[in-house]
Amino acid sequence: MYKKSILYFSLILMINTSCKSEPSKEDDHLTKAQAIHERVITLDTHCDINVKNFTDSLNYTQDLDTQITLPKMKAGGLDVAWFIVYTGQDSLTEAGYKKAYDNAMSKFNAIHNLVNEYAPNEIELAVTSADVKQIHAKGKKVAMIGIENGYPIGLDVSNVEKFYNLGARYMSLSHNGHSQLCDSNTGEEDDVWLHNGLSDLGKEVVTEMNRVGMMIDVSHPSKEAMKQMVALSKAPIIASHSSARALCNHSRNLDDEQLGWLKENGGVVQTVAFKSYLNTEKQNAHNDAMEAIRNKVIDSLDITWYNRSAFRALDETSQKEFLENRKTVMDITKEKINQIEDFPAAVNVIDFVNHIDYLVEKIGIDHVGISSDFDGGGGIEGWSDASETFNVTLELVKRGYTEAQIEQLWSGNLLRVLDDVEAVAKKIQAES
Repeated sequence: MYKKSILYFSLILMINTSCKSEPSKEDDHLTKAQAIHERVITLDTHCDINVKNFTDSLNYTQDLDTQITLPKMKAGGLDVAWFIVYTGQDSLTEAGYKKAYDNAMSKFNAIHNLVNEYAPNEIELAVTSADVKQIHAKGKKVAMIGIENGYPIGLDVSNVEKFYNLGARYMSLSHNGHSQLCDSNTGEEDDVWLHNGLSDLGKEVVTEMNRVGMMIDVSHPSKEAMKQMVALSKAPIIASHSSARALCNHSRNLDDEQLGWLKENGGVVQTVAFKSYLNTEKQNAHNDAMEAIRNKVIDSLDITWYNRSAFRALDETSQKEFLENRKTVMDITKEKINQIEDFPAAVNVIDFVNHIDYLVEKIGIDHVGISSDFDGGGGIEGWSDASETFNVTLELVKRGYTEAQIEQLWSGNLLRVLDDVEAVAKKIQAES
């Protein structure tokens, strides 16, 4: 039987190493969690990618300085990663659509190159739940594909089927900013909307996604757009990376009314390990204190610091130099933080599972799953990259979840929705 190789990154903090005649409760939790983590299929629905890390000389077979790679997946026992074809929102013009389409195709090609050219003996692409189980049984990692932002579709609905045939099994119709298909959650900031939900083209896309068997992702669209998608869709929906708005008031999270729609629809919300979507106040306090120390380190080293937009404007050599300097600064900053008592705590796995608890209590265990948003801003203390995946299972065990429930949360619920969407598509195609 295939065994996961697990790097228990934070166990030193959790195990009492003093000699005891009887095992401690923590030892019991650890042993139970290890066994469960070995047996269940762990699935993360949202991992962003950079095509620069999908070449013959630089790719996920190596332990790159990214949150997800094959070595990290193996170390943490993460079985399934949904790699994301993401395109940022730009102008609603032919030129904008063309650029977005080309970007999307480059990411599809990158993922296919990984599974077909660079690491076919380590990872395979799955498009069904049966594929996931068969690939996992062979001892390989599993790649799946989701699309973040339907903007690359442009005005051509036939691109939905084209993307489906390339392996995409879910898609959100917007990202940060209103697309040609629907409004984004970001409209809450200024109460300016483009479509008041779905556009007419967006409604066509929802219908086409039902027909081909692609899951509809509501993590980024507006609340009104989600409401209209639920009313129009004949298949269950997903929120591929969102948490509970009742616990953290961010427009990227789902409020109780939205959770009710999702439950009634038969869908699933994939709780996301994104600091500011879990506990904004805690994250801000930690960040403010960390930045104060970091700025002192920057000054002492006489390093020029760039924000994200300024960094993107740099040439490749300058970017590489800054990344090296950034690592030095952050390493020193972390070392200083570790020496400070009562330093504001970072958002961690406990905060993450608090959201899972709330969602399970609110809409039931059948409608909740897990996602990271690695390499897209996600990652928390205790699950900062794929190598620490076990820590989520351990915390679930501590909370009293059974193996069957943990299996549902990690993969069972999401794969059930995938099956349901596929069944609806077959029915629609048979009737047409």
